[in-house]
Amino acid sequence: MKVVVNDNLVLVGTAHVSKASVEEVEQAIAEHEPDVVAVELDDKRYEVLTNKKKWEETPVTDMIRGGKAFFFLAQVFLASIQRRLGKEFGAEPGSEMLAAIKAAETRKIQVELVDRDITITMRKAWRTMGIREKFRLFWEFSKAMVGYSDEEEIDLEEIMNEDAITMMIEELSKIAPSVTRILVFERDAFIAKKLSELSEEKKVVAVVGAGHLNGIQENLANIEDTPSFEELNAVPKKRIRWGKVIAYAIPILFFALLFWLVYNGLTTQDPEYWDNLSRVMLTWFLINGVFSAVGAALARGHPYSILTAFVAAPFTSLNPAVAAGWFAGAVEAKVRTPTVKDFQDLSEIETTRQFLNNRVIRVLMVAALANIGSVIGTFVAGAEIFRIMYA
Repeated sequence: MKVVVNDNLVLVGTAHVSKASVEEVEQAIAEHEPDVVAVELDDKRYEVLTNKKKWEETPVTDMIRGGKAFFFLAQVFLASIQRRLGKEFGAEPGSEMLAAIKAAETRKIQVELVDRDITITMRKAWRTMGIREKFRLFWEFSKAMVGYSDEEEIDLEEIMNEDAITMMIEELSKIAPSVTRILVFERDAFIAKKLSELSEEKKVVAVVGAGHLNGIQENLANIEDTPSFEELNAVPKKRIRWGKVIAYAIPILFFALLFWLVYNGLTTQDPEYWDNLSRVMLTWFLINGVFSAVGAALARGHPYSILTAFVAAPFTSLNPAVAAGWFAGAVEAKVRTPTVKDFQDLSEIETTRQFLNNRVIRVLMVAALANIGSVIGTFVAGAEIFRIMYA
């Protein structure tokens, strides 16, 4: 779908998995002979699209250490959906973007990336979502990752229709309104500002998803009212939640109890206090460690991962900034290192055995179950310590 905004700007709205879109992109560039070809990509997604082999072979541990977790999750989520659509409609995800880039390079035309950094987008989305939104989005994410699809067939021509796109955005708004605002509306504004600047002195053909066409045009028509880049890139600060309050209260209460036991032991010289102190410490370490280790074991973690969960849990339970599962998962990822290709294989899973044997699933399950075990262990240990003190 092509829209001529003015003499210097042409928008080409595409379906990301359509052969027809690839042909339309190539025709638009040949017909309008622009000075700039703008594509709906940021630096990170451009690298993934143009160097697919390197991306697929990147160890997950490298992505985490590099601080790219948000980008990592976003890329996997989008790829899992687009890949299945691509199989149905005969085009690889991002084919139209690659076609635009190759056509520009062939004609020696400048290529501009006009989308917002996906890391910023995902951080903003996560921090503005409520608990209910996160749960519902996680459910949709889980279904996409394991290849679940609804019975209703997807009509690509209908998807390209403007009214259908509007309806899809409205449906997404019901699931997670804040995500829709950040993933769609804010990016519309960001792309529109980029295109407005580029097209002031140069002729531009912009290749964007069909779902962004209306939003971009509306922002271009009211460009003076569009938020600044600084506003669009601003990530909200983390909000304090009751879960955090409880997480910080546990170590405070634990150390207050230890201080009280030590103080009374030194004051009264009563051996019973030192005996209680020893029992409190042993109870805390053993119960926390055992429960977390059992969680890692249930996930069929490597013995090193199970041992890590056992050792880490008593300490991480006293530090809200870290979790036992992080350490156990990191060890599991190190011993049985998954690559991003393992993530992409998730959409091909058809049996429970395939699911459980996937290295990415294994790492996630070790991390999740070790964390759950540690949480349960914290409350069980707390109850047992209370019993010891008031027996």
